Amino acid sequence: MEILIILLIVIVIAVIVLRQINQYERGVMFLMGKFTGIKEPGWRIVIPIFQQMRKVDMRVKAVDVPEQKAITKDNIAVGVNAVIYYKVSDAAKAVLEVENFIYAMSQLAQTTMRNAVGEVELDELLAQRDKISERIRGVVDEASDPWGIKVSNVELKDIALPADMERTIAKQAEAEREKRAVIIKAEGEAISAENMAKAANILASAPGALHLRTLQSINDISSDDSNTIVFAVPLEVLRALDKLSGK
Repeated sequence: MEILIILLIVIVIAVIVLRQINQYERGVMFLMGKFTGIKEPGWRIVIPIFQQMRKVDMRVKAVDVPEQKAITKDNIAVGVNAVIYYKVSDAAKAVLEVENFIYAMSQLAQTTMRNAVGEVELDELLAQRDKISERIRGVVDEASDPWGIKVSNVELKDIALPADMERTIAKQAEAEREKRAVIIKAEGEAISAENMAKAANILASAPGALHLRTLQSINDISSDDSNTIVFAVPLEVLRALDKLSGK
């Protein structure tokens, strides 16, 4: 009976003083309010009243930064939201240097994102999203370094535009496509005219070449089912007729 009571007392004491630290955690130890060190994963003894231990998760965290209203450099209101990926690199700093590092990181990311959007124009924000994300990551990582936090990546998820601005961008894109179509058509006309000029020079340099080309065209047209044939009289024939009439 006494052995059972002793065993029960030992179990109760073990439950009270033993703390488990998982593999992905670190324990920040305090002795009577004073920081004493970091505990590695495993079972650790923590004496109640005299000692305290705060566990810090060392895994990568993904924090969804809520949509922020910002004004771009060219005075266009946009809504931007993002995801920030970071992890605690120094558990002691994460506990000692900042009250709540998760809340602090969220607020820092929101402020930095608004500032970064305000430094660029809308076209740059839409076209160079990766560049803006990297700029935000660099600023947040530098600001959170004293807290023992390492920012690995920042991704801009969505950029919300006002409805009238979306219509304006759609019109701009349509105008750009029409511009490219006109340019391509003009380039085709220029190439066609250049080739026709070369063909005309070749035909003009050889006597009778234009007449043979005309006969070939008539032969091609005669193979068609059409009943109408348009015959183009070469200038050489007209000039010859004009000379004969002059005589």
